[in-house]
Amino acid sequence: MTAATLALALDLSGVFVFALAGALAAVRRHLDVLGLVVVATVSSVGGGLVRDTLIGVQPPSALQDWRYLAVPLAAAALVWALHQRLQRLRRSVVVADAFGLGLFAVSGTATALAAGLSAPSSCLLGVLTGVGGGVIRDVLLVQVPLVLSDGQFYAVAALVGCLLVTVTYRLEVFGPVTAVAATLLVVVLRLGALRLRWRLPVPGRARTGGAPDA
Repeated sequence: MTAATLALALDLSGVFVFALAGALAAVRRHLDVLGLVVVATVSSVGGGLVRDTLIGVQPPSALQDWRYLAVPLAAAALVWALHQRLQRLRRSVVVADAFGLGLFAVSGTATALAAGLSAPSSCLLGVLTGVGGGVIRDVLLVQVPLVLSDGQFYAVAALVGCLLVTVTYRLEVFGPVTAVAATLLVVVLRLGALRLRWRLPVPGRARTGGAPDA
């Protein structure tokens, strides 16, 4: 598998799962069919648009290749048809979001490295690509983005995957197997953090009925 084919496969996989997450979240918020399609599409291609804009791909891949729009439409149609059968929609959103985070973090980092960016810049771009779709989805649904809320172990999980991609790329062993491993590492860290209730440090909260911490 060539580097270009691998990058495309990661991208479209990320688009699909982020579209699923966006569509499921839209169902939970009782949006109509148009709202569901808009949230699914915009949130699924948002991270890639940010990445391509920052590395100078003009026009961005999502506007060049029809598959970047066909895939989220298919995901939205799937959720619209089957949402009544889906149990625990909240859990479905979280799992789909974790896979989208991992796929886009990996593809963003690999694309940046292939474009000649340094390791730190590539990791930064990978994290931005990974969290971008979720931020757009949450903003559209009038929610505090996960990456900014209550110590969520979100961007940190993406960063760990980005670091693994960078190391394997520099060692010239990056390929489909390592890409899958990096993606799964992000997913496991994200879902494991939720399961184990890991949190990043947050400022002291106001005590109930009292003054804020000094």
